[in-house]
Amino acid sequence: MGQAILDAVLIDDAALTVEELAQACAVEPDWVVQRVRTGILLDSADGDHVAWRFTSADLVRARRLCQIERDFDANDDVAALVVDLSEEIRRLRVKLSAAGVK
Repeated sequence: MGQAILDAVLIDDAALTVEELAQACAVEPDWVVQRVRTGILLDSADGDHVAWRFTSADLVRARRLCQIERDFDANDDVAALVVDLSEEIRRLRVKLSAAGVK
């Protein structure tokens, strides 16, 4: 591949293009486009992929998807399921912590 990995911290108002997100995840832009079109990334993706913009939360999710796919040789559906479940566990732990439950 030979691409440098983009290492950056995004603030909520900042947004990445398809190419920037792909570079940050060390994947091809087609990888990003495919996952957006299947609904795994970016909740509302209308129009041409040139107009799509990704937030820091999208970047975190995309990196997790990449890691699961690479580490476990998982397909995109399995990786999405694992990431969805881990995000739900994280949300539930926050709720439990806020409720004072350890």
